[in-house]
Order: sequence, then structure tokens, then C-alpha cells
Amino acid sequence: MKVKVLSIPVQNQEKALKFYTETLGFVKKMDVPLSEQNRWLTVVNKEEQDGTEILLEPSPNHFEPAKVYQKALMDAGIPYAQFNVENTQMEYDRLKSLGVEFSVKPTEMGTVKIAVFNDTCGNNIQIVEIL
Repeated sequence: MKVKVLSIPVQNQEKALKFYTETLGFVKKMDVPLSEQNRWLTVVNKEEQDGTEILLEPSPNHFEPAKVYQKALMDAGIPYAQFNVENTQMEYDRLKSLGVEFSVKPTEMGTVKIAVFNDTCGNNIQIVEIL
């Protein structure tokens, strides 16, 4: 088995697309209209465009349990997803300079260094550097 698509619930697909591409640096892979308001919208790492796709899923707007779950994770400060980075401090500095809000600054935890930011779409996202 191989992971092809990872779904992240977002409150607004257009806002999510802008944040995930312009701020985080992913590139749009798929954009297929499903209805007037919803799309099959994925982004990928620009260096691994055949790798795992992140589906910017509008489920919180249409499925109440997803909305409750997303809000509970956000309120508890629990990351919805984790992205690996080469250097947590450098990525933290780059994202901070772009106005990204962090709830956890770069912190060493055993064999990793982590930081957690708000993706502006209802989720905490953790970045991780393997030390």
C-alpha cells in the first residue's frame, strides 16, 4: 500500500489554496469542480509532484461531525497534520516573516524539533525536523 491522498478539512477552499501554495509553497495538482461550491482540490510538494497529494477538503461546511472534530482539535492545540522539514528554525523564521501564527515555537523533543502553526483554515499543523 502507498498513501496517495491525505485529506485536510478546510473551511474555505479558495483561502486554503492560497495559503497552502503562496505561503507554504505547495503547488496545485488537481482542481476538479464537484458542485457549485465544492472542488476536488489537491496540492503537492513542488519537488515531488507525483508524491502524496493533500486534499483541501471542504467537509467542515457540509458534515457537522467533521466540523466538531476540527474545532475540538484546534481548541485543544492538537495538530491535524504533520509536515517534515529540513530545518524547523529556518521554516519557522520564513513562515513568521509571512505572517503565519505559531502556537508552539521551535522546540526540541528528544530526537525531533517541532513547531505548530495555524493554517488559517481551521487547523493546527505541526512541522517536524528529525535531529
